[in-house]
Amino acid sequence: MNLLNFVSQYPDEASCRTKFKEFRDKQGVVCPRCGGKEHYWKKDKENYECKHCGKRQSLRANTVMHGSQLPFRYWFIAIHLLTSTKKSFSAAELQRQLGHKRYAPIWELLHKLRLIMGKRDELYTLSDVIELDEGFFSTEIDEDEKDKPLKRGRGSQKKSKVLVMAESKPVEGKMTKTGKPRQVGHLKMIVIDDLKSDTINPLVEKNVSDETTIDSDDSTSYVKLKDIVKEHRPQVIPKEKIGTILPWVHIAISNAKRMLLDIFHDIKPQYLQNYLNEFCYKFNRRYFGENLFDRLMIAAVAYKNNFRSNNG
Repeated sequence: MNLLNFVSQYPDEASCRTKFKEFRDKQGVVCPRCGGKEHYWKKDKENYECKHCGKRQSLRANTVMHGSQLPFRYWFIAIHLLTSTKKSFSAAELQRQLGHKRYAPIWELLHKLRLIMGKRDELYTLSDVIELDEGFFSTEIDEDEKDKPLKRGRGSQKKSKVLVMAESKPVEGKMTKTGKPRQVGHLKMIVIDDLKSDTINPLVEKNVSDETTIDSDDSTSYVKLKDIVKEHRPQVIPKEKIGTILPWVHIAISNAKRMLLDIFHDIKPQYLQNYLNEFCYKFNRRYFGENLFDRLMIAAVAYKNNFRSNNG
């Protein structure tokens, strides 16, 4: 929805609270004690009470807002901003727009939303033909690495390794509208510690259908993929051919890097996954249009916040 529609639908705290309850009731409230799914709504206390065991929980409990004291409208504004633009939104800019005194709660709010974006995408298994490669993203050097000599190239402490997988179907006898030889489906980006096959194989097994065909370069990191999927087609790829053989993986890596550079500075390695969650979530739902706001609201009531900041 555009900004005017958002302001008219959610003009105040009460309207946001009411809508959040609508989303939660529709998704179903589950008792954290007994697993019961039938509850009374205690309007005077603004609590749910389990019909089976009597356990009470607040409207925010066991959602992305669990433990948060920020207004409901802050959350709604953040969800609107994250879902109404292709680019991201920095915590500093959101803090400025909200007029909030402290940066940390706003920064945590955005990371909690990015975390549930990742949880939602974990539900999807990639299928058909998959392009697979790794990307190297610029991040801050970890504290325990700062005193060590700076390495160069792929092993640099300034680079975080990311496994990238994209559904990529060949378009028979023609190009796509964007001039690509393949049509892209869903995308996954997963931060990894190293490029060993023992690290990569379990992630591929978890996220990819065993009936899949994987296209990749001939890296030794991928030598065991043939044991996991129906077909693995590794090949030596000259630099000038990579845009033809693995087009969408490298478009995705390039676009994600551009988004991070445009909006954020000095990303810490431990939070890179959350930023990539946001990029993939919006990419995978690029045709949802105005429905993207509602989709993220559904995820917001479905997942309990378990984000923990390492800043301190």
